[in-house]
Amino acid sequence: MPHRHKSAAARPSPARRSIASLAARLMAEDGISDYGLAKRKAARQLGVPENEALPNNAEVEVELRAYQAIYQQDEQRERLRHLRTVAVEAMRMLSRFSPYLTGAVLDGTAGRFATVELQTYTDSAKAVEIFLLDRGIAYRHGDTRRGHGESPEAVLEFEWEGVPVSVAVFDRFAERAQQRNPRNGRVAERAPLAAVEALLEQAA
Repeated sequence: MPHRHKSAAARPSPARRSIASLAARLMAEDGISDYGLAKRKAARQLGVPENEALPNNAEVEVELRAYQAIYQQDEQRERLRHLRTVAVEAMRMLSRFSPYLTGAVLDGTAGRFATVELQTYTDSAKAVEIFLLDRGIAYRHGDTRRGHGESPEAVLEFEWEGVPVSVAVFDRFAERAQQRNPRNGRVAERAPLAAVEALLEQAA
């Protein structure tokens, strides 16, 4: 009896599953990249009370991958190819700063209007800014606050071939440490240039 009660309690409520499903669709169709925003918007659209427990990011990610596989398979494949091509070009340009690709473009969940998220490592964030200025690349400063783990010294945002690119600049010594995914607190996947080039070759 206690075992049966525990299983029932662990099962997600219908409202929670509905929120996860709609949040995933909003991320896939409307280009929302913020999991929290997608969940809150989904809850409002469904008229779910504010005291209802929202799904966690992992639940939404499962629904997102399923939605993209069913409804956007060809589009998703082409999107990832294009975004990873842009990532490779930006990483080659930033090669002196040990760039890594991370985020949705790496893990394959990038929605419409996704941002290419890069991490770089250097002795001075100012060096990256000067590097971009010398190449005539207009950038703006993004938010350096992170939900989990170490915050970067700077976040520099610019466009590359019409695609938004976000470069988180960390101290050079931080390259040896494991970064945390701001979405869920788990160790973040990251890939150096050679690995991203290999992804493109496999897709081809």
